Order: sequence, then structure tokens, then C-alpha cells
Amino acid sequence: MKKLTTHLINIALILAFIFGAYYVYQLSHKKKPEDLYRLQTVVTGDIEQNVTANGTINPVTLVNVGTQVSGRVKKIYADYNDQVKKGQILLELEDELFKAQIAQSVGNVKNNEASLELAKANEIRMRSLFEKEYVSKQELDQSVQALKSAEAQLSTTKAQLTRDQTNYGYSIIKSPVAGVVVDRVVDVGQTVAASLQTPTLFKIAQDLSKMQIDTSFAEADIGRIQVGQVAKFNVDAFPNKNFEGMVKQIRLNPTNTANVVTYDIVISVDNPDQKLLPGMTAYVNITFAKHDNVLLVPNAALRYRPKNEDTMMALKKEDKKADKSKAEDDGLARGKVYILKDNKPQMVRVKTSITNGKFTEIISSELKANDLVITGDMMGDQKAGSSAQGPNRPPRVF
Repeated sequence: MKKLTTHLINIALILAFIFGAYYVYQLSHKKKPEDLYRLQTVVTGDIEQNVTANGTINPVTLVNVGTQVSGRVKKIYADYNDQVKKGQILLELEDELFKAQIAQSVGNVKNNEASLELAKANEIRMRSLFEKEYVSKQELDQSVQALKSAEAQLSTTKAQLTRDQTNYGYSIIKSPVAGVVVDRVVDVGQTVAASLQTPTLFKIAQDLSKMQIDTSFAEADIGRIQVGQVAKFNVDAFPNKNFEGMVKQIRLNPTNTANVVTYDIVISVDNPDQKLLPGMTAYVNITFAKHDNVLLVPNAALRYRPKNEDTMMALKKEDKKADKSKAEDDGLARGKVYILKDNKPQMVRVKTSITNGKFTEIISSELKANDLVITGDMMGDQKAGSSAQGPNRPPRVF
């Protein structure tokens, strides 16, 4: 009997030890909240809401210099990047044909001047004979008509001479403005033909210290843009330098591409050191709202939803109560974030304001700076192979 009792006691002790060890193991391996959820800190900072687009930097005034006459290029006096003055000769066309036309017109003028002198002499002689009744009235009228015809013919040939002299002048291409040659599209010996469309020979930027960005924004963003707003932008040539401009014009002519409506925006830019060159791509950012020293949460916290069904049912009931209690409309959207309470997610209702794509301004009496909000489930992060950001690593606010 004693042996049986001793055996039972030993078994009881072993079982107690096993249960005790298991209990201690469970306590030591119990997962902490930060092992179950991805947490981030509520912070206080400044936030801006922007609209962005890409554009091209162009001179404010870009003059295309063409030709009104056809011919072969004889000489070129200006090249890329040359500073030119107004009226400076840029190019000459071969002028032999123009000189020949002028010579022909000069000969026609002289011939008609001689014809006019003869017609005047005949008219005077016929008028004298008519007074003496040696010729008829018809013969006098014919001499008067011949005089007027000679005068008209002389005017025509003089006009032709003026035209030929003008065309000769057009064979010498001069700069219409003072500026910088940004493009030259012809070479010596090349033939240019002035037909229905005037060919472009040079492109001259009138002032490279004043530039503009030609860009376009979607119709969803156009209501937030106003003339006079500051526009910040970067270019690939200077990735670490920020530039500023000003919205100069919102053009009313829309562009519809694949059912996407955009509006052209012109942004004026000062370029005193002429670092910005024509054709550069500008990455434009226009700020239309800025709030300082406000409460910010990561956008992931506003997207997070717990997987617990009981919590979701309670959430739906809270949503119904909240909808009934909304008597005023302050223009702010409503949202939800979750905090840990008793190691379980608890919903906190907040009002949301502007966002920069990473963080959102919130208004809440239940949250304050340095509180922790849930942005995801740790198990989901591990399955996705992502690393969690712990509570000791607060997000950066831009």
C-alpha cells in the first residue's frame, strides 16, 4: 500500500513539474503587442498638400527666323549660342538671280519712260493740230489714251522693280530681335524653298534670363491651382537644387487624350544665372495647402482594419451610431485608427484634413503626440517578407 501511495505521489510531482514548466514556458514565450502588430508613433509636425506634373522649360519669347524667298545658302554669319543684335545679318542667299531680275526691271522702267515721253509729245502735237482743225476729235482722244496707257505701264514696271529690289533685300536674312541663337537648321550650300509654309532657318531666344515652364495638370487638380501661386520644381541637371516659379497663366483650352482632360499651365521662372536651359524637363510641385504644428499619423494607420470579427461587428455598430450623431458638417472627412488597449486593437474615430501621400493631419481629442497607432499585422508582414518598423523608430515628417 505504501509503495502505491509513494508511486502516486511521484507521478503527481512529475505532473506538477511538467505543468509548472509549461506555464513558465508560456509566460516566457508570450508574444508582446509589438510582436503582434506593427506600430508607429503619432507625431506633431508641418504638412503640405501638393499637385505635381512634369513640364518643359522654354524661353518666354522664341522667335523662328525664316525666309520669304527661295535660294541657296551662300554665307552664314551666326551659329549656336551666338549673341545677336536686332538687325544683325545672320545669313545670305545667292543673289545672282535677284540681281538679274532687278536689271531686267530697270530696263523695263527705262523703256516705259521713253514710251511715256513719246506719248506726251504726240499728245501735245495732236492737241495743237486739233486747235487748227487739222485732226479730228477722235485722233486727239486716241493720243490722250496712249499717254495714260504709257503712264500706267511705267507705274507697273516701277512696281515690279520695287518688288525685285525687296526680294533681293530678303535674300539677306537679319535678326528681328536681340537674343541668343538656340538653333540653326541650315548649312552653306543648302537650298531653302519659300512655299506656303515659311522654312525656319534660326531659332532665337530673346532673353534667357526669363524662362517659362509649359506643363499640364489633370482636370481634377485644376481647381486647386490659381494664378500667382508659387510653384517649386527640380531638373535632372541639378538634382539637389530647388527652383521656384510662379503660376502665370491657366489656359482655357483643354486637351483630351484617351478621355483624360488636362489644362495647360504656364509658370514664369527667373533665370538670372542662366543655369536653366531650353528644353529641360521640370518636375513641378504646386503647394495649395500647408498646416504647421499639427497632429500627423501615417496613412497606413488610416487604412488598417483588424481581422477579428467581433471587433468588426462592434465597428459597424459604432459607425451607425456615429452616422446618427453627425449633426454638423465641418467640411472634414472622417476616419478611423486603432490603438492597443488590453493588448487588443481598439478603434479611435478621428477627423482627417490634408495629406502629403505619406502622412495625414488628424483632429482627435483621444490621440496625442507620441501615442502608438497600429499600421499593420506583424504576421502579415512576415508572410509578405517585409520588415516591421517598431515603436522606437518614429517616422520622418516632411
